[in-house]
Amino acid sequence: MSENALRDLNTIPGSERRNESSNKASIAKHVVSNTNGNLEEGQTKHSVNGVEVVNTGAEVGISEVEYIESENLNDLEDVDSSLKTLLSGLDSKDWVLVCEALNNVRRLALFHRESVLDVLGDVISLVAKSLKNPRSAVCKTACMTSADIFSAYNDLIIESLDPLLVQLLLKSSQDKRFVCEAAEKALVSMTTWVSPLLLLPKLQPYLKNRNPRIRAKASMCFCRSVPRLKIHWVLLDRKAVLPRAWDDIGVEGIKAYGIDKLIQTAASQLSDQLPESREAARGLLLELQTVYQKFDDLSSMAVSEHPEMGSWEKFCQSKLSPLSAQAVLRVTNISREGLVIGS
Repeated sequence: MSENALRDLNTIPGSERRNESSNKASIAKHVVSNTNGNLEEGQTKHSVNGVEVVNTGAEVGISEVEYIESENLNDLEDVDSSLKTLLSGLDSKDWVLVCEALNNVRRLALFHRESVLDVLGDVISLVAKSLKNPRSAVCKTACMTSADIFSAYNDLIIESLDPLLVQLLLKSSQDKRFVCEAAEKALVSMTTWVSPLLLLPKLQPYLKNRNPRIRAKASMCFCRSVPRLKIHWVLLDRKAVLPRAWDDIGVEGIKAYGIDKLIQTAASQLSDQLPESREAARGLLLELQTVYQKFDDLSSMAVSEHPEMGSWEKFCQSKLSPLSAQAVLRVTNISREGLVIGS
């Protein structure tokens, strides 16, 4: 640009410059407001959870997404049509269609459980794919879908669990807060509805994961699932009814999995990097100590096989290294006295 041109530009009155800026602002406002009026050619309108979304072809604008809780979901109007488009919707490049398909999975799981059984493995794989989607709306909806899948299909998902599990552990520890909370709810649903005898071996490898946050979340899931080994669940209308007292509960699950393996796992988490892992391990050890000391059949079984293991202290010393046994006994003994244990 020549010096004369620059000089002319600098001599433009301030009022004219202000008018030019206001014109640009008016254009911007017109473009924004136009999405709320009549749709231009090439635009499409979708609905996510009852919210209308305008798709201009290049970008999708959405002001708010309503996340519907499971108890507020309505049944599908056309089940057969939804089933036909289910997998293609979950695998769509249009994130709005993916959200719609995820919510249809939830409705099918709640109202038409058997209809999805033939494609359940494929559905779970695509839900896991949605958990990796960069859009938070898709991630949260996928987390909510995971929770409903766990509650509907229980142990039937165990063979397809791995890709879903690793993504939920990641999302619950290192994503936006509202996504983390939804992922955490899904993990709670998993430990509630999936048999611990099947779930604990799946969780075991993640207790040694290189990512400390994944280790911590896996440890919390592991420790939350272990108490269910000793509980006889009664399923009535898909709701878990717990016995009123421990005296009504057997220890067959503890025997089947092995209390020695559980103690070794908990002891290894006592020295973990994150406090969440250490706190979960402390809670599990106190639980196991109570089980060991309260039920005569479990302690009698241990004593009959190894007479030297009559007390909790001797049992720990026989199953753990000296340092690990010392750490476990310090936690259980001092905690029983009501003192606070430092990290």
